[in-house]
Amino acid sequence: MVKIAIITGSTRPGRINYGLAEWLHARATERGDAQYELVDIADYNLPVLNEGLPAAMGQYEHAHTKAWAEKIAQFDGFIFVTGEYNHSVPPALANALSYLNAEWANKAAGLVGYGSAFGVRAVEHLRGILSELQVAHVQKQGMFSLFTDFENFQTFAPTELQAASVEPMFEQVVTWSKAMRQVRTGALAEA
Repeated sequence: MVKIAIITGSTRPGRINYGLAEWLHARATERGDAQYELVDIADYNLPVLNEGLPAAMGQYEHAHTKAWAEKIAQFDGFIFVTGEYNHSVPPALANALSYLNAEWANKAAGLVGYGSAFGVRAVEHLRGILSELQVAHVQKQGMFSLFTDFENFQTFAPTELQAASVEPMFEQVVTWSKAMRQVRTGALAEA
């Protein structure tokens, strides 16, 4: 069974990102088609990127980077939960992604955005970052509005329509995670 991380995209105090990530994790776990784990980037206390060498070299100096790399290496796929900050991804998410390279490569990702415009601009920016990291991001995405899917702009309470938007994304992430595992293990080269 493939292992998929649902990764928070914010570390900010009072963030609404975590509530959405928890909801996604509960919904994903009910599916029974993969092992899902909620991974909170706040737990890794990643300062602004402070590694002396590029991530592509894989020579991590700091304990926080090594712990982050060890966690991310465990997964076959990811679901990133991103708010929209200044028409892009939250700084904490961009920073967390920048710390690693090989741990992301040849894996699949689904994207869930939220914001005043459903987080679509952040998702589009995130697609560019993931492409550079060789992450196969799926076409379907979850989309949530600050105006209709959060009570008082704080508590996640999705409309039925928007809650359903994550199902096709889950399907694609699971399928692509299985396929990308074959890519990483060389099974496709042998076929």
